[in-house]
Amino acid sequence: MANTISSLHSTIKSVPLAKMRVSTAAQRVLKPARVLELTSIFDLEQLGYLVVNFRDGWWWIVDGQHRFEALKRWLGYGWEKQSLDCRAYDGKSEQDEAKMFLRLNNALAVSAFDKFKRAVFAGYSDERSVEKAADKAGLKIAREKGDGHVSAVTTLMKIYKRSDAKTLTRSLALVYQSFGDPGLSNNIIDGIARVCERYNGALDDTEAIERLQSLRGGVGALTTRAMLLRKQTGISIPECIAAATIDALNTKRGGKKLPSWWKE
Repeated sequence: MANTISSLHSTIKSVPLAKMRVSTAAQRVLKPARVLELTSIFDLEQLGYLVVNFRDGWWWIVDGQHRFEALKRWLGYGWEKQSLDCRAYDGKSEQDEAKMFLRLNNALAVSAFDKFKRAVFAGYSDERSVEKAADKAGLKIAREKGDGHVSAVTTLMKIYKRSDAKTLTRSLALVYQSFGDPGLSNNIIDGIARVCERYNGALDDTEAIERLQSLRGGVGALTTRAMLLRKQTGISIPECIAAATIDALNTKRGGKKLPSWWKE
């Protein structure tokens, strides 16, 4: 059976299950709970087509790894002797697989982090610039918790597009050196970035880091102050973080103070 789907440059092909592998470039982390859920309600008629690509002697799964695992459990012993009709590509690269993942899942509930990492692998310039900016700040973009790990990719992309890679690196370095890992949250990163964007040359990073490091209560105190400002003003939390940061930097500051956040 080989009905060509010309708009997608693929064919419907019977593929041996034993020859399938999961493309790490295209697929998100396997979720066992999702596999169990699919297995419990498994219906072969509702399985749909897995999307695969033939490369290096294997059929790499670009879309459908959870359905693939559920199918194996449903088939049980001898599953590797079975074949399945799939939407099949031939000879695409790993980067192509990442791009296909993004296109196929554009309308589905795919996490921003998964899309970001696949876009980096696919060679998208903005995402790669953001990853390099984080690296220059001594950080690693990663989902799992760890020293210097940041997962707030939506915020990082927003800051990059709002300003530039240099400002993003500066903002991340200022946050991390001031507060460590507890500071690497969406609102704190965005708020500090707004300070870097507005004050730019007027902001001495070394002095700012020293003052924020000595802030009694650390990032928690900064957040508490920001939430109070939000109740008073109704403006966004990141902007309140920025305002609270300027207040903290101006406290007991000798000489010329930074202009108030509320006075542009």
